[in-house]
Amino acid sequence: MHLLGDPEFWVLLAVAIFLVVVWKPMRRAVVGALDSRAERIRQELDAAHNLRESSDAQAIIARAKEEAERIAAQSLHDLDEALRRRQQLAEQRIAQEEAKAVAEIRAVAVDAAISAARRVIATSLDERGGAALIDDAIAALPRQLH
Repeated sequence: MHLLGDPEFWVLLAVAIFLVVVWKPMRRAVVGALDSRAERIRQELDAAHNLRESSDAQAIIARAKEEAERIAAQSLHDLDEALRRRQQLAEQRIAQEEAKAVAEIRAVAVDAAISAARRVIATSLDERGGAALIDDAIAALPRQLH
């Protein structure tokens, strides 16, 4: 329940939801842009094919194919790189939140252990027993310091 009251948890949750919600439209936009670019290149190739009778039609087609392949390869590389960076950032944020949650759980466990120990000591020790424990601790102090 303590995690639900933590604003950083809600920020992480909001970022995760945002990434999930944004991923599909972004992917569609990128794929649509690549498709339109591929269609435009295909149209350029068709136009070059119509000019095949001219002396430099073969050179135009070759350049257009090379350019289309280069653009497609570069676009895919850029998309992969952007997705890799976003995934790495999300993984880093998740790791930070996990570490923070573990630290919070440890702190709560330590507090609970200290509280339980206080209650046990308070109920099981009388004044004479407490004085004996203090005397024993004082006597053992020189050995523990060396």
